[in-house]
Amino acid sequence: MSAPQLQHVGLNLLDSDEMDPGEAAIGLYGFWIFLMSDAILFALLFAIYGTQLSATAGAPGPAAEFKLGPAFIETLILLTSSLTFGLASISMKYDRGWIGVVAWLLLTLVLGIVFLGFELSDFRTMFADGATPNRSGFLSAFFALVPTHGLHVTAGCIWIVVMLAQIAVFGLDARVKLNLLKLGLFWHFLDIIWIAIFSVVYLQGALT
Repeated sequence: MSAPQLQHVGLNLLDSDEMDPGEAAIGLYGFWIFLMSDAILFALLFAIYGTQLSATAGAPGPAAEFKLGPAFIETLILLTSSLTFGLASISMKYDRGWIGVVAWLLLTLVLGIVFLGFELSDFRTMFADGATPNRSGFLSAFFALVPTHGLHVTAGCIWIVVMLAQIAVFGLDARVKLNLLKLGLFWHFLDIIWIAIFSVVYLQGALT
């Protein structure tokens, strides 16, 4: 009796010769290593931010600049985008057709763009108040941490567009499903980082 094969979410390869499950596992393992290296990058940025929290040098500080309302809305938007990507993964896993997958991916893309719009509006307000990166160590650390996350979200949005193009050209074949699974890991990882940013940066800063 042959041993049962493990199956990843969205990769219905058990009865297919499109891709060896071991090949899929190796690809995902490599992507997990990339995510862990990215987590180290954010950990360093959080550490730098923590050391510079009181280094305002007379410039606007966190209590003056951080608004919980917009930050909370951004959090809800990004968490909702994580839900919509999860629904895209469910549609892919249970072979409900490419239309459902594409629809949920498009909604995720829209939410990601809306999140970036809110974030850019926050930065524009801070710049108008004179809270620019060159004013203090605190502001330098803030603009090193939060926009780095925003750049990752931008990369994720571009990746979604690329995956929509791949679905249009190749359909939901095994390679496209594997790429979508990697994108899902990346997108959910960004949600986790944002929760940390909201808690450590905005929530703590607005309440101090």
